[in-house]
Amino acid sequence: MSRLLAAIAWLLVLASPGICGDSIVGTWRVQSFVREVVATGQRYNEFGAKPEGYITYLPDGRMHAMLVADNRVKPTGAVPTDEEKAKLFGTMIAYAGTYRIDGDKVVHDVEVSWNQLWTGSKQVRFFKAEGDTLTITTAVAKSPRDGQEGRTMVVFKRVH
Repeated sequence: MSRLLAAIAWLLVLASPGICGDSIVGTWRVQSFVREVVATGQRYNEFGAKPEGYITYLPDGRMHAMLVADNRVKPTGAVPTDEEKAKLFGTMIAYAGTYRIDGDKVVHDVEVSWNQLWTGSKQVRFFKAEGDTLTITTAVAKSPRDGQEGRTMVVFKRVH
């Protein structure tokens, strides 16, 4: 009987983000994507006014993220041209791997990525979860798009 109760308790933990210890467990949809340049303090919507995408944190410690700009080019044919491919690459972020919580930080151990430089890396993010809102701020680093030192603040709303 105790094994049955333990199994039921474990299934409840896996099925309910609210029961899990990590408040970030669940699927989140991007609401805004703001870049701040350290040298100038300038802030701008790096992926446009209406970026799209999701980040998901699973109870088993796995995660995946895909974010895209709101102004992506639409290829003119079935096979994108080299110029179209470059523009598409520059308006997205996508990666997956494992994660762990360390205080107010979540560390993403990237196993596969849109940018091979990130594969095998640790991406440190600061997070704040309040109700159905998750704000993730990157550590200060050079942008893969413009090379400037800065940080990105991404606001998500819970969808699951």
